Amino acid sequence: MQVFNSYIGMLVKALPGSVDNENLEGSVNRIVRLAETEPEQIALLANALLLSDELIPRAAAKLSYAQQSNKTDDTSKQSTDRQSRPVEQRELKRRLQRLVDQLRDSFCRQHALELIFLEDGGVRLSPDMYLNMDGNPEEIEWFPSPVYQEMFGKLTRIASIASDMFVGRERFATILLMRLTETIILWLSEDQNFWEEIEQGPRPLGPLGLQQFYLDMEFVILFASQGRYLSRNLQQVIKNIIGRAIEAVAASHIDPYSVLPEDDWFAEVAQIAIDMLTGKTQVGAMENVSSPTASSVLSHGSN
Repeated sequence: MQVFNSYIGMLVKALPGSVDNENLEGSVNRIVRLAETEPEQIALLANALLLSDELIPRAAAKLSYAQQSNKTDDTSKQSTDRQSRPVEQRELKRRLQRLVDQLRDSFCRQHALELIFLEDGGVRLSPDMYLNMDGNPEEIEWFPSPVYQEMFGKLTRIASIASDMFVGRERFATILLMRLTETIILWLSEDQNFWEEIEQGPRPLGPLGLQQFYLDMEFVILFASQGRYLSRNLQQVIKNIIGRAIEAVAASHIDPYSVLPEDDWFAEVAQIAIDMLTGKTQVGAMENVSSPTASSVLSHGSN
């Protein structure tokens, strides 16, 4: 276990953005080569999973069997050892899996931070992307915000790579995508600066900003659902933060449900966005839904 623990620690250091990597950057004594590309990083996960799931347990079982065979103790003790062996194997696998989970979580944190923050330290998930919308007189072309388009692209790429590297271990690939999506959205839900600006800032969140925020969240739910990595936890977190945004608009004495399009509109725009981003639909497909009509602006309370 100590050797595998050290091995996992080395793999974590091989991920870009780790503290150890920053401290060792440029060091001539660097032992761990940086995994710079997504395929290289996912290959680290695949190697660790193979070791923890098959190779180490198999080697441990063979070693245990060899040790028992060499013993000349009484028959009753040998029988007891054989009975305890499956329990020890399960415990070994659990401990190994926890170490692999640490590597997976480090991978998710690194990619979430890469998506959320700019290289100069700025934040992509800024409240300004919603607060500025109602002060803009130009006609809005409704589409998911750029950061969520990037999120979709990243998850789509990782899903494709993982499908090749985790053959027979699809559940691990699904959990990886699930955890990465949750990490990004949980960061948004817990970002105090974001919500202070939305709920208490000098510029109130308006109807258009609310509509864009709602669309972004529906977009995440839709592509995660279609990719089969939408968790109950993610659904609940998104429901909660949509509720916070709605309450922020209501605090400005605006009925949020009277200004939001019906749910079908969000689902349609989100689906067209997915089709466009994957090359299944041409740009012109957005024209019919880019501006919701007055007849489509219904109260969500009536749905």
